[in-house]
Amino acid sequence: MPRMFLPALLLCTALLSTATAADATPGDVKHRTEVYKQVGDVSLKMHIYEPADHTAKSNSPAIVFFFGGGWTHGSPKQFFPHCELLAKQGMVAMAAEYRVASTHQVKPDSCVADAKSAVRWARANSDRLGIDSNKLAAGGGSAGGHLAACTAALDAYDEPAEDAQVSSRPNALVLFNPAVVLAPVDKLPPGVQKRLSGLSRRMGTDPEKLSPYHHLHKKMPPTIIFHGKADTTVPYQTVELFEEKMADLGCLCKLVGYKEAGHGFFNQGRGDNSAYQDTTKQMTQFLRDQGFL
Repeated sequence: MPRMFLPALLLCTALLSTATAADATPGDVKHRTEVYKQVGDVSLKMHIYEPADHTAKSNSPAIVFFFGGGWTHGSPKQFFPHCELLAKQGMVAMAAEYRVASTHQVKPDSCVADAKSAVRWARANSDRLGIDSNKLAAGGGSAGGHLAACTAALDAYDEPAEDAQVSSRPNALVLFNPAVVLAPVDKLPPGVQKRLSGLSRRMGTDPEKLSPYHHLHKKMPPTIIFHGKADTTVPYQTVELFEEKMADLGCLCKLVGYKEAGHGFFNQGRGDNSAYQDTTKQMTQFLRDQGFL
């Protein structure tokens, strides 16, 4: 792993110098970027959407989204529509960049480390960003949903140079067809177990170490999952198993299944856009129910 040069988690001149000027987007939302982490010569940016009247004194609820792409590719632009929608309703909504295999030649453990850094950065800078550090959610789709779940479930993969006293655990999870079971489980159908058993090479480590399901605990945050029942990339049975274990632990997990939907069904512009509209409507209601809106 390359030597890590992490930006200060608290307010510092270097961070401020990397922030772009606030750019107004259509409607009542501001959009800007800041660098939340430096890895060698790689600057990882946070794309921040804020209500137009947002200030450092707003103490607004917030969410950090992680894009999908199998830990190999992808763009935070995937969640820009979600960010803008939530910013219009009073949240500070962010979409994080993270290292991926095709560009940075990393394995998923580095992706997890970046995701934990992103949540920790947002919480550490909550006063400056004008967000409520106790109302900080994480979300994502597919591999990004996996990363969001990892920030809540996994104890490992914190960067040594970061302040571990600042929690990287979110206060809620919003997951879209997430990969939450990465290692075989007896309750799964044989075909699904066989697929999971072949993940070791791709993950670069024992997949169980990176499998949110295998690390669930009693302090998991309230979670909502949107998943297509016809998903052949991330089988629906895996999120059913996740929901079941969350319930056994006494944790809130709402699974919303879509009968004929495949992988990525929730994205803006997919099909007639009805799935995007429905999932974002239910996402908003879930966040409202949890006191975020």
